[in-house]
Amino acid sequence: MKTYLPLLIVLAIASAYGFWWKKRQGAIRTNKVAPSHHLSPAVLGEELGSRATMVQFSSAFCAPCKATHALLSQMVIPMHDVKHIHIDAESHLELVRQLDIRSTPTTIFLNAKGIEVGRAAGTPKRDQVIAALNAIA
Repeated sequence: MKTYLPLLIVLAIASAYGFWWKKRQGAIRTNKVAPSHHLSPAVLGEELGSRATMVQFSSAFCAPCKATHALLSQMVIPMHDVKHIHIDAESHLELVRQLDIRSTPTTIFLNAKGIEVGRAAGTPKRDQVIAALNAIA
């Protein structure tokens, strides 16, 4: 039994980390403190949505990035006040550093003024995106 104890401890720690990581992927976190990032149309290269803008940072060989792009671009079709902007993280490294983008896909939710009000690392679920957009006034 003594020889199995270290194995059981490692398995328990690895499982706990795996559950934590899976729960964190795609979850949208909102800024509850004063917003720190303001993105203007000049920085993004496109106009902002009249109510909200979703700025997705992706990389070329990222499969979840393609799924996220398909989801978000399809969701904004019926929403005339929401815009989806896709940015290649590899070609905009300075912006990635400024915004502290640590993985792709990362989607930043902006209000009408271009202020970051939430962010999702990983592929968010449709319900999460709708809830985040409904929270933007």
